[in-house]
Amino acid sequence: MARIEHVALWTGDIGRLRDFYVSFFGARAGDPYRNPAHAFESCFLEFDGGARLEIMRSGQLELAEAPPGAQRRGLTHIAIAVGCEARVDALTREIAAAGHPVLDQPRRTGDGYYESVVLDPDGNRIEIAA
Repeated sequence: MARIEHVALWTGDIGRLRDFYVSFFGARAGDPYRNPAHAFESCFLEFDGGARLEIMRSGQLELAEAPPGAQRRGLTHIAIAVGCEARVDALTREIAAAGHPVLDQPRRTGDGYYESVVLDPDGNRIEIAA
């Protein structure tokens, strides 16, 4: 049986990104990992249900920048289910009040989802789904 074990994101600030997912989505942060020889550090975030997100920083790689919310080939968003439409509405308001961009207000999409789209502190698209 195959399953996605985790998704990884590069960041310039692990603490800032970790705090966003912990504060708004209840992620549980694992112990930080550091490899000084490769100027690499990471932290795993675990969500209810077992999904994990690895946030990583490199002091050696020059990572390509994309505009916040950019649509590009490859991974384009992460969808996080929060249980119900009322929670989508409330969480979208909380994230907006904290100063994070909301690209799409809560709505029902053509494929039947009730969702909003926000940006995390690094400009990654996050779908908040019921």
